[in-house]
Formats: sequence, structure tokens, C-alpha cells
Amino acid sequence: MAALITHQSAGPSAYSESDANLKSVLTLNHNFSLDRSDYRVRLVGEQGHLRSEVNRLVTNLYGLRGLGTVSPIRSERQPGQITIAASRGENVFGTLTIGMDSDGGLLADSLYGEEIDALRKQGRRLCEVTRLALGSHLSCLEPMATLFNVAFLLASNVHARTDLLAEVHPRHVGFYRRTMGYRVVGPERICLRVGAPAVLMHLCLNFAGSQIRELAGSCFGQDRNLYRLFLSVAEQDALLEKLIVLSYGSSR
Repeated sequence: MAALITHQSAGPSAYSESDANLKSVLTLNHNFSLDRSDYRVRLVGEQGHLRSEVNRLVTNLYGLRGLGTVSPIRSERQPGQITIAASRGENVFGTLTIGMDSDGGLLADSLYGEEIDALRKQGRRLCEVTRLALGSHLSCLEPMATLFNVAFLLASNVHARTDLLAEVHPRHVGFYRRTMGYRVVGPERICLRVGAPAVLMHLCLNFAGSQIRELAGSCFGQDRNLYRLFLSVAEQDALLEKLIVLSYGSSR
């Protein structure tokens, strides 16, 4: 598995080898906050004001587009899901949720179970992006890139995922293909969770990693490649250390 950064950041072996009687456990830093020029990105807890504001944003923006937001099959906050939010002051204007594949499957399994099972049989370690919402009245490409940057680090570096999936409205397929290199792997069907057509798109995180190493931190070019707006490799190393907490327990 190719990581999103070019060399190994703080991980279990960097700490646990110093004491044979201790074992280290990586856990997510739920107090994580990334401050940008005029906004910040945080992880969203299961409850509290930030969660309420994220739900309000998703409900409002999806509603404006005639989409639903309730899953009739699985909770949108099932175990293995991490929600990320971007805000200016108390105003939450962007969010996405990344979900890790587990015994309970992915939300996209309800519509694309056969296609997703085919990837699992190839040994792929899957995750998915859901509930992406960005205020259209704001210049949101750079915040969008930051949200995906954090999501990719969580998926690839923290949870060792190899492939990312997303159910995308057909009119947005071109955007995902041009800006991040997604490809369509599932035909158009009606997604019952939002009451709209969708196609299944796939992104190999190995490919994403190569794009990040080549382009991150460079100016936004005419190719509209979103990876140019990602943090530099050195900044991502520092970010990864903020995302994880190393806890110790006795191995005896």
C-alpha cells in the first residue's frame, strides 16, 4: 500500500520498539483542528453543537437540490465513519464523511453490492465518501481540497485503506474525473437514501498518493487538478501527527 506521504510518519513501530514491555495503540485525536487562512477544519463528534451544525448544513443544501438525507437502511453515523467539517467562526460551510469498510459493509453496498464485492475479492481495503456538502455561495475549491486531504490521510495512513468509493450524481461525474482522477465503476441507479440518480465512482489511493507527491502545494493550474491545492508533503507529515494519538498499554 502506497501512503499519501513519501516517508513513514509517527506510527506504532516508531514508539513501541523502545520498550518491549509496552505496546502502542494508534487512536484518533478527536480534538484535532487544522487552522487555515480564513477557516478551520475539525473532526465532528457524535453529539454537540458542531454535529448539529453539520446536520443542518447537509439537510439545507441537500434540500435545496431536492435530495433527501436519511438512510432507511443504516445510520449515517455507523461505526467506522468519521465526519470532517470546515467552518468560519461558528459558521459550518463544508463537510464530508468518510466510512471504512467493515463486517457491516458500506452504505454504497445497498445499491452497488455486486460491484463492491468484486473489489473486495481482489483484496482491496475499501472506504467511501458520503454526505459531502459545500456552500455554493463561497469560493470552496480550496476548502474542498483540504477536506479531501484530511479524509485521504485518515483513509490511507491511519486506516490503511487502498481504494475510495463514492456514489455521485451523474452530472458531477466529470468534475470528479477531472479534479481527482475518479473513474466510474457502477452504472446509473436510483439512490434511495437521497432519492436521486447516482453512479458508483472509484479512486485508487495509490494513484491519489502519486498525484499528491507530484502536485501538492503547487499553484492551481488550468487542468483544475484538486491535488494542487492539497498541503505539501511536509505539511501532511505534521498534519498526520496531529490526527493521531499514541497510547500505551502493558503487553504483559
